[in-house]
Amino acid sequence: MKITTLCFLLTETNILLAMKKRGFGAGKMNGFGGKVQGDETPEQALIREAFEEIEVTLEEDKLDKVAIIHFKFDNKPDWDQECHVYLASEWEGEPTESEEMKPEWYAKSEIPYDMMWSDDIHWLPKVLAGEKIRCHVFFNDDQTMKENVVIEPLVE
Repeated sequence: MKITTLCFLLTETNILLAMKKRGFGAGKMNGFGGKVQGDETPEQALIREAFEEIEVTLEEDKLDKVAIIHFKFDNKPDWDQECHVYLASEWEGEPTESEEMKPEWYAKSEIPYDMMWSDDIHWLPKVLAGEKIRCHVFFNDDQTMKENVVIEPLVE
């Protein structure tokens, strides 16, 4: 199972989402992030991905780890992943479109869940409200949720 990262930039009233333009999840809005490579920690991978995907610089001590989500895909075990999710309210640079992501700010009260992965509406409001969680999400072959998201408190 691969280890991945996901991050959402936050202001007092807004959240940064980005349209995935290619690859896994293309056509969906999400945070930014990606695969942990080699001997990287999830935080190091996220810092690298933030710069590659939206040209912002993050500092490890400014990242707030809010969730670990285990994604399982029917008949596609190479898609299974353990995703480490972070929020960040401090960064350097202006989020910029890349070949992979097109970032856009949304009011936290107007998150376009209908444009995101179907599980996001179940867990994202919880982490935005301050909860730290562990989730288990199961997807069918067509990338729809197979069953309800299992959410537990995050204990590391």
